[in-house]
Amino acid sequence: MGDSFHLSTADLVALAFFLFVWVLHTLASDGKLVSRMSLTTAMNVQREAWMRTMAERETRIVDTAIMAGLQQGTAFFASSSLIAIGGCFALVGASDQVVSMLSDLPLGATSSRSAFQMKVFGLVLILAYSFFKFGWAYRLFNYCSILIGAVPIPHGEASRNPVSETAVWRAARMNMLAGKHFNSGLRGVFFSIGYLGWFVDPKLFVLSTLLLLAVLVRRQFFSAARQAVIGQPPEPTPGPGKSRSMRPDSQ
Repeated sequence: MGDSFHLSTADLVALAFFLFVWVLHTLASDGKLVSRMSLTTAMNVQREAWMRTMAERETRIVDTAIMAGLQQGTAFFASSSLIAIGGCFALVGASDQVVSMLSDLPLGATSSRSAFQMKVFGLVLILAYSFFKFGWAYRLFNYCSILIGAVPIPHGEASRNPVSETAVWRAARMNMLAGKHFNSGLRGVFFSIGYLGWFVDPKLFVLSTLLLLAVLVRRQFFSAARQAVIGQPPEPTPGPGKSRSMRPDSQ
């Protein structure tokens, strides 16, 4: 079977490991495998808190500005994914030159032209997946902006009624869904970096996947960014010259 697809057994095993790690990390980030709260889950709590705070404001210029920033960032990554896909097709046109260059590398395994092109096609699929995720996230952020506009203007205690609560829930839920698809697209971009190791050697592919996993796990579960979201501010120290520094640690 490996010969029919122009891929060795080592290539297929490395690819299966790569996909397994991707799925595993996705489930862990969504809080479905481990009890420790991830950065993604913690930010979902803050998204809901944002929508509830928004509902208490009569003027929502700040909220619309934040939504515009989220949409701009999503559009940037969607455009970048399309540009990267175009680069992949250019890479296919230069297959012979690239295969010759890779074979000259110290760790480069001998690869046929058809096998190289199939690996490029796999990279195209990853980037296309990311593009569609970013595109859908952009549209969901747009829907969220509309739902924010549908939240009634607060008028004292009367604002806390079932209609307002439902409107807030809808906006928060849409915001979370948009963030989920954006994170999925960004995860695809990250894993496309680990995928590049496959062009050199299956062993390097496994190594680059493990290295990428270590970086992503640290960011999701052990980073200073996660601590900033779920942590508590330090107790103020009285007296001049004894205040604690607010300089952030390494992310």
